[in-house]
Amino acid sequence: QVQLVESGGGLVQPGGSLRLSCAASGSIRSINAMGWYRQAPEKERELVATITSGGSTNYADSVKGRFTISRDNAKNTVYLQMDSLKPEDTAAYYCNADIIRTYWPYGRDYWGKGILVTVSS
Repeated sequence: QVQLVESGGGLVQPGGSLRLSCAASGSIRSINAMGWYRQAPEKERELVATITSGGSTNYADSVKGRFTISRDNAKNTVYLQMDSLKPEDTAAYYCNADIIRTYWPYGRDYWGKGILVTVSS
């Protein structure tokens, strides 16, 4: 089995920082792209940032220059460093990974359960 587990969320004041982590574990052969998405109350889930296995990154315009995505391939972990946080960044953040498993069907898209980030004074 394969699972993604997020950590690092919480309450932070505007202008503050948080670092999210997402670790993939289980019967994993390799991981292609990994990413972070978020869903605010009464809004649709939206892309925050993605990173390929080679390290190429992509960001939503709303977080460019404030958030940084990175990954540790040896640990099957993706990170999201969030700086200069704003109240509008408040949302549940979800980790996503395109995983090649050791069993059939080999390729599958996985999601974490989500972690809450609240930006408020």
